[in-house]
Amino acid sequence: YVPSQADIAVFEAIGAPPPAELYHALRWYNHIKSYEKQKASLPGVKKALGKYGPADVEDTTGAATDSKDDDDIDLFGSDDEEESEEAKKLREERLAQYESKKSKKPAVVAKSSILLDVKPWDDETDMAKLEECVRSIQADGLVWGSSKLVPVGYGIKKLQIQCVVEDDKVGTDMLEERITAFEDYVQSMDVAAFNKI
Repeated sequence: YVPSQADIAVFEAIGAPPPAELYHALRWYNHIKSYEKQKASLPGVKKALGKYGPADVEDTTGAATDSKDDDDIDLFGSDDEEESEEAKKLREERLAQYESKKSKKPAVVAKSSILLDVKPWDDETDMAKLEECVRSIQADGLVWGSSKLVPVGYGIKKLQIQCVVEDDKVGTDMLEERITAFEDYVQSMDVAAFNKI
């Protein structure tokens, strides 16, 4: 429903309003005429009239085209097929600078934030000792965060503890294996949330 540069090209080619019996064309003509002040800002690219309609319609917009062969025109100014020695040297130098910058960039380390639910055997389990056991697990790429006790029911509370791990070094399987190894305190462990950082 928004007029475009194609409408402007046709409007300018028509030049005068269509007769009243062509009421649809006249309505379109008046609609486009109302955009007189904004015609430069309408969307699209203005082309020759013959580029919009059927291929067999002659273009009478007066856009004279040069019959000269376009293959002779060099848009990028590269007259010489071979680059000069100086340009070649400059290009090689810039490539070397780019490669050295690229190699100095630190590799991105994939990390994840994991929220673990550690469940005790019963309400008599020492939760402070359970948390101490969990935090005693140390590994390269593992950092323990905040924790809290969450009521489960019947006086039993589970330990909810946050940790950040480097994906290549620490996995959830390894954490589960090491945490459930504390059989006196831990009944089970679940991953409550797992987010990539």
